[in-house]
Amino acid sequence: MWSGLPQPDQGLRPPLSTVPGPWKGVDPSRGHWQAPGPPAQATVEGEPPGVQAAAATPLDVSRLRSSSMEIREKGAEFLREELRRAQKELKLKDAECERLSRVREQLERELEELTASLFEEAHKMVREANVKQAASEKQLKEARGKIDMLQAEVTALKTLVITSTPASPNHELHPQLQSPTKAGPRKGHSRHKSSSSAMCPAAGHGLPQDKEGREVDSTLFAEFQAWRAAPTLDKACPFLDRVHREDVGPCLDFAMRELSALVRGAVEDNTLTIEPVASHSQPGTRPATECVRTSTCALSGLSRTCRHRIRLGDSESHYCISPSSRARITAVCNFFTYIRYIQQGLVRQDVEPMFWEVTRLRKEMSLAKLGFFPQEA
Repeated sequence: MWSGLPQPDQGLRPPLSTVPGPWKGVDPSRGHWQAPGPPAQATVEGEPPGVQAAAATPLDVSRLRSSSMEIREKGAEFLREELRRAQKELKLKDAECERLSRVREQLERELEELTASLFEEAHKMVREANVKQAASEKQLKEARGKIDMLQAEVTALKTLVITSTPASPNHELHPQLQSPTKAGPRKGHSRHKSSSSAMCPAAGHGLPQDKEGREVDSTLFAEFQAWRAAPTLDKACPFLDRVHREDVGPCLDFAMRELSALVRGAVEDNTLTIEPVASHSQPGTRPATECVRTSTCALSGLSRTCRHRIRLGDSESHYCISPSSRARITAVCNFFTYIRYIQQGLVRQDVEPMFWEVTRLRKEMSLAKLGFFPQEA
C-alpha cells in the first residue's frame, strides 16, 4: 500500500488517475481495502493483454485532457481575435455611417437652400415679367393713341394745307395756268383793284394783293410775318394776342363761364376730345346715328339735340354739347392745329398762302360765333 494515498478509514475517495487497477480487500474482517502495488510492479509475466491496456488508460486520459485544454484555449483565443476584428470593423462601419449621415444632412440643406433660391428667383422673374408686361401695355396704349392723333393730324393737314395737283391745280400758287379771261378780277371788284393798285405804289411796302380782290391788311400781315419768323404758342406775341382777343376769346365765350374757361384751357393745351354720344341700339331699331338725342347743352345751357360730347384731358367726365357749340370749338381747334403745323415746320409754303389760310380760319371762328355752322348729315 502506498503511503501517499489517503486511507479508506479517513473518509476520502482516492482519485481515478492514481488507481492502477481494481481494488481488492486485504482484511475482510476489518473492511479495509488495499491497492495491489505501484504501476511499475503491476505488469507480471504471464498476465493477459487486457490488464496491460487498463494500466495505460490513465495516461491517455491525461493527454486527452491536456489536448482538449489546448484546443479550448486556442479556440477561445481565435474567438477573441475574431471578436476584436468584428468590433474594429463595426467601429469603422459606425464611423462610415456617421460620415454618410453628415453628407446626407449637408446635401439636404443644400437642396433646401437651392429650392428656396429657385423659388425666389422664379417669383422675382414673374414679378419682373408682370411689371414689363404692364409697362409694355401702357407703352402700346400710348403709341396707339399717338398713332391715332398723328393720323388725325395728317388728315387735318391734308384738309387745311393748300395743295396743288395736276388734276386740280391751285391757281393762287400757279397764276400762269389761268386763262386770259379769268386772269383779271371778278365782276364787281374792279373798283377795289384799281384803288388798291393806286395805293400800293404810294405805300411803298409791296404788300401782296389777292387775285380775287382781297387785300391784305398791312398791320395783320406784319404781325404774322414777325410770328412766322419765330413761331411760338406764347400769347404774348402781337399776332396771337390779337387772335385770342378778337377771335378765340369771343368764339369760346359761352353762357356757362366756368366750363367755358376749362374748355378754352383744354383747347390751348390740345387735351380736349370730341366724340359722338354713345348709344346702344337694339336689334330691329334704327342705327345710333339716326336716333335723336335731345338734352341740355353743357356750354350754352339751351335744350338742343346733342349728338356729341366733350372730355377735358384725362378726366372721365363728359359734357354733351349742341351742334353750334361743337362748331365753335371745332373752328378754334382747327386754327390751333394749323399754327402748330407751322411751328413744327410741316407747312411748306410761302408767307402769303399761310396768311390767307390763317385769315380763313379766323373767318370760320367769327362765323361760328355768329351762329353759322354746317349742318350735320
